[in-house]
This record gives sequence, C-alpha cells and structure tokens, in this order.
Amino acid sequence: MHKTLIVTNDFPPRPGGIQAFLHNMALRLDPERLVVHASTWKRGREGVEATAAFDAEQPFTVVRDRTTMLLPTPGATRRAVGLLREHGCTSVWFGAAAPLGLMAPALRRAGAERLVATTHGHEAGWAQLPAARSLLRRIGESTDTITYLGEYTRSRIASALTPQAAGRMVQLPPGVDEKTFRPDSGGDAVRARLGLTDRPVVVCVSRLVPRKGQDTLILAMPRILAKEPDAILLIVGGGPYERDLRRLAHETGVADAVRFTGAVPWSELPAHYGAGDVFAMPCRTRRGGLDVEGLGIVYLEASATGLPVVAGDSGGAPDAVLEGETGWVVPGGSAEEAADRIITLLGDSELRRRMGERGRRWVEEKWRWDLLAEKLQALL
Repeated sequence: MHKTLIVTNDFPPRPGGIQAFLHNMALRLDPERLVVHASTWKRGREGVEATAAFDAEQPFTVVRDRTTMLLPTPGATRRAVGLLREHGCTSVWFGAAAPLGLMAPALRRAGAERLVATTHGHEAGWAQLPAARSLLRRIGESTDTITYLGEYTRSRIASALTPQAAGRMVQLPPGVDEKTFRPDSGGDAVRARLGLTDRPVVVCVSRLVPRKGQDTLILAMPRILAKEPDAILLIVGGGPYERDLRRLAHETGVADAVRFTGAVPWSELPAHYGAGDVFAMPCRTRRGGLDVEGLGIVYLEASATGLPVVAGDSGGAPDAVLEGETGWVVPGGSAEEAADRIITLLGDSELRRRMGERGRRWVEEKWRWDLLAEKLQALL
C-alpha cells in the first residue's frame, strides 16, 4: 500500500503559518497511509506534555525526533530512513525544502519512489546567498518536484536550480478553510464587545513583527482620521514588536484610535477578521531581501471573510490579491498610499461589498484546502 512519510521541523503544536499549512494538508490525506516525522516543539515538561497531547489527537502516526531542530545530519537521516522502511513508505514530503531536502538521496536509496519538497518564503532568501544556492541546487536535483507559493518565490528559487529542476516546479500554496472564514463569522459580536459597533474598522491580523507593516498603518492613521474621524485600527495578534507599536501610536497622537487585542486563539480569528470593514497589512521586505513575505495567507482569509484588502508589495504578497478586484497592493512602508486606499474603501460601501464578494468567489475557486490537498496527493 502506498504510504507517505512527511519529514518536517514545522508541525504543531509549534505555532506558525508553515506549521498550519502542513497540518491542514496532513489532515486531508488518508491517515492510514501517512507517517509524520517531526522535531520536538520545545524541551521541558510543558513542551513535552503539549506535544504528546497534540500527537495523541491526530488520526495519523506522528514520530518525534528528540531534537528541537531536525537537521539533515547523518544521525537524523538514518532515523528518517529507518521510519521509511519500518512503515513501508514509498513517497516523502519535505515540509520545507531547505535544509531537510538534503536527505533526499539517502531516502531514495532506501526505497522512496517520489520525493516532493515544499518551499516557503525563506528559500527565496536562501537563493540569494552563494552557499545556500548550491544547497538548493542539490535539493532540486535529488527530488522529483519542488513546490512554490507564487510567482515571486518561484522566480527567486528557480534561479538557483538547474533548468531541468526549475522545469519540474509546481505551485502548491497554503489554502483557506472557506467554511471557517466566511462573512458571517461572528464579527458583530467582536465589534460589540470592543465597543466598535458604529465605527469604521480597519483590521490587521498578523504576528507583530516589523515586516508586517503595522507601524505603517499607525503612521497612516492621522491621514485616515482627517477623513474618517471615528475610524479605528484594530491590531490583532501578539509578537515582539508590540511595545514599539504602542509607543509609536502614542508618539503619533493616535493611541485612542488604535486597539491591540494581543494574541487571539485560532478559533476566534475568523470573528476578528469579520469585525473589520477593511483588512490592511502593508508588509515590506527587509534585510536586503532576506526577510520577505512568502505569500500572505491572511489576505486570502480576509477575502474569504468578505473584506477588501490592502496589501504590501513584499515578496509574494501580491499573489494573494487580484489588483483592483479583491483589493489593492501598495508599496510596503508607504503610509500615505496605504491611507489613501483605506480612505477610499471606508468611504464607499458599494466598493467594499463588490471587492469582498469577488474575494470570496476567488477563494472558493482557487484556494480551498480540499483542492490543494488533491494536488499534493497527485504529486506524491
């Protein structure tokens, strides 16, 4: 019986977008034909207990490596080969191509017939560094397919591969659960709880890190408030940048018009999207192109919720927007252009409705998890 071995560092309960991507895909594959080989989330009693509890709930087999960072060392490769043979797996999916895809030759020799390596945003950064480029090239030569999120990441990564390996690349982005993220997701209750029922709300859902552009939105607020005095910026999420953002809101004089929710449980995220009239995250590329947005699934979740979006131009973020149809892309870091697009949307309910409906249809047509899981299954 055909079985698949997933080899990955990125798997829950470790939080993050790649982790959610892999878990959602795994849940849509046949659990009787799936084995996950993952690193341990974190050491200590709390981490061990959380990992064990999560693994026990899964419908498929999860085998944890004792290390918190799985690398393609000889020892880790031997353990992966052992699992492949023990469970009779004939295909392998590397949850992140770099660096675990370097295990591919050993797994091929052990009997793997299909090897698929998925890339995210960080591989696009690897493609700019000479030593890392050579490793990507090796991964491309030893796997059957390298997947990519969108055109930006494809073009960057392909430049590091041989023409043959680049020609075998296939798009496989994360998906959206359109049944969970929907226009009636409970946004009215969140607005009421926060005292925002009758106010225009610009919502941003993301980790609080400099690349995401929450600071650009705060700097845009004086211009927005001049046109929409009752507007509120709702910043949903936690992260290391929160203290700086709060200070910036005070320095800019808009602290009363900016609300921070802190970290929100995943189950409550759809309702927090729904609390907005407009979704905005003007992300920007940093560190000379090494810190870049791979795709920006939040834009698609907002579209599924029926919101128009204002995105930044970092990396693959524009791939998650139909320009002029589901929203607009603005230069990352441009508070003025972000403000102008947000002002236009807040002032035109018909435009918001039209863009929100188009975004919802687009998600249903292209970005549903079940469609993407079928694509992965065919690759494997």
